[in-house]
Amino acid sequence: MENKDWGSLKLVIITGLSGSGKSTVSRVLEDMGFFCIDNLPIALLPQLFELRSTSLRDYGKIALVMDLREKEFVKTYPQFFDWLQAQNLDLEILFLEATDEVLVKRYSQTRRAHPLAEGGNITEGIRKERTMLDGLRARATIVIDTSTYNVHQLQRAIREIFGSKVGGRRMNITFLSFGYSRGIPPEADLVIDVRFLPNPFFEEGLQDLSGTDARIKDYLFQFEETREFLNNLQQFLEYLFPFYEKEGKPYLTVAIGCTGGRHRSVAIAEKMVEVFSARFPVRKRHRDLEVVY
Repeated sequence: MENKDWGSLKLVIITGLSGSGKSTVSRVLEDMGFFCIDNLPIALLPQLFELRSTSLRDYGKIALVMDLREKEFVKTYPQFFDWLQAQNLDLEILFLEATDEVLVKRYSQTRRAHPLAEGGNITEGIRKERTMLDGLRARATIVIDTSTYNVHQLQRAIREIFGSKVGGRRMNITFLSFGYSRGIPPEADLVIDVRFLPNPFFEEGLQDLSGTDARIKDYLFQFEETREFLNNLQQFLEYLFPFYEKEGKPYLTVAIGCTGGRHRSVAIAEKMVEVFSARFPVRKRHRDLEVVY
């Protein structure tokens, strides 16, 4: 397979663990104008790219769902992916995953059979698949843990990631608020603990509000330690972000946590979005605001 000049052709390989949301991602990309092919046999990949370049370029954006449903995939993907990565095209390898517990729950709800679940042992099938795809995960340019996403949140994340990526190459930053009571988000690249800040939860009239409310922000930002922290955090992130960009990291998740994930972490994340949105493609997500306590 010889190298060709593919111009502005964008290719997304969607892969990862069974049950992690690949079909959802494919549908979203199709809605965004991608030509999507599900479960393409890897042996046909060369033929796809041996099409006349003018015909392939007409699509502009192509997404291929490829995983171990195709028997030879695990054995042969390194050879073909090496060739793809050597081509002059805009290539992303998107790897989706989730925790074992979440995947087992999803399979139980849909009553579908896991492709590696011998004798109906879903847990063992998931662990086997995770091991088989470990090398592929390491090659991915984007890894998304969908454990805490519902369908709508995953759809929104894909639109924001690929929508902004088409128009520019700046690093995409997500400020994610969370509560330590529900654990640290597995997708976090940086974790900032703000539990040292004054807690609005203990103030009369503020407990039932969230950090998006101006009254919570006014309460927090009145303290000198909060203002000093915001200034130092901004300088710290301004120092770090260029290094991540220099290393070619396309997406960075900054997780900001407090006890319950409803007041301090939310307000600080909101402020960071305000600070950096003029310089980077920025999105925000408040993981625990929908939790009922």
